[in-house]
Amino acid sequence: MTDSVEPAGERRGRKRVTNYGTGRTALLEAAVRVVAKGGLRKLTYRAVAEEAGVTHGLVVHHFGSRDALIEEAVTHAIRTSLKDSTLGIGNGRPADFATGLTRMVQSGPELQAFQYELLLEARRRPELLTHLRSLYEEYFEATRSELARMLPGPVDRGLSRLVFAALEGLVLHQLVFGEQDVTEEALAELRTLLEGLAGGPASS
Repeated sequence: MTDSVEPAGERRGRKRVTNYGTGRTALLEAAVRVVAKGGLRKLTYRAVAEEAGVTHGLVVHHFGSRDALIEEAVTHAIRTSLKDSTLGIGNGRPADFATGLTRMVQSGPELQAFQYELLLEARRRPELLTHLRSLYEEYFEATRSELARMLPGPVDRGLSRLVFAALEGLVLHQLVFGEQDVTEEALAELRTLLEGLAGGPASS
């Protein structure tokens, strides 16, 4: 895709990102916010540049194509969410499972909205699915790994996917309806179920 060159006066009024690493992350976060607010159809070089306070030429320099920008933004969103949720790096205690979930949604709603937008868009644009699915496998594996730490037997795909679906649904509901307290109540119930599968609180 192409964007026209911006007037010099407009360029002067914007803050430039000069550090490659920090600047790239800032642009990815800007892309996430653009999609979270307006959907994927609103994602253009110009929109990301305006959100980040830079010129659109800098976005082109960093990513080269809109598809590359989308792929890197998806990777950034999912890996940031994984880190913030602490999923997959817990201590193996059911009572502490997914303790960062509500905080993750509260502190980064745009990251979560962005991922749901991309999931829905992948139904219309199958070319997004391969990359999206490969990254979602990181969610699935993190869930399986965490369950394996707390449960005595092998964790099959059905159980790990069931638990992840519960977590994802809670994230979506908190994102849309708020009600952080309801999310915490539901997580408490999920932890109780996991304690039962693990053999009770004494074994956790």
